[in-house]
Amino acid sequence: MTEDLMRYDMLVESALRAVVKNAVLRAADEGLPGEHHFYITFRTTEPGVVIADFLREKYPSEMTIVLQHQYRDLAVDDEGFSISLSFNDISENLRIPFAAIAAFADPTVNFGLQFKVGDDIAADDDADTDADVAPPADTAETDPGQDAQNDSEAGADGNVVTLDQFRRK
Repeated sequence: MTEDLMRYDMLVESALRAVVKNAVLRAADEGLPGEHHFYITFRTTEPGVVIADFLREKYPSEMTIVLQHQYRDLAVDDEGFSISLSFNDISENLRIPFAAIAAFADPTVNFGLQFKVGDDIAADDDADTDADVAPPADTAETDPGQDAQNDSEAGADGNVVTLDQFRRK
């Protein structure tokens, strides 16, 4: 097979990240319509991620936030978004680059996307098999005073698009 010098896998991933950007931008501009809400999983160690130290200690590699009822100051730019969320009744500002997002889901309509992030992209280029998709283990709920929860329902029975089928082997 001919080597993919166009890197269609990366073009597809970029296009799918634009879906996330547009969904978050719409939420920032118009609010979340109906019962829509987002689960956004991101790598806490990626460049540009800004979270409080206690959150980084609690979620050293990956964190999931839920955008539903209680969020403030959602602002979106070309590189990512910033948002204020409450953790145990304390408002914290977060900055999440789109490149740090590992998964996005809107369980209201059973929609989900999973992305390769940072080292995963390089590791996938060397891998001979596709990785299984697993839901994130750590979830930070946006409602004040609530503990972290597993968001396994975000991907359950939904349409999760993995990019492994587009990657070079």
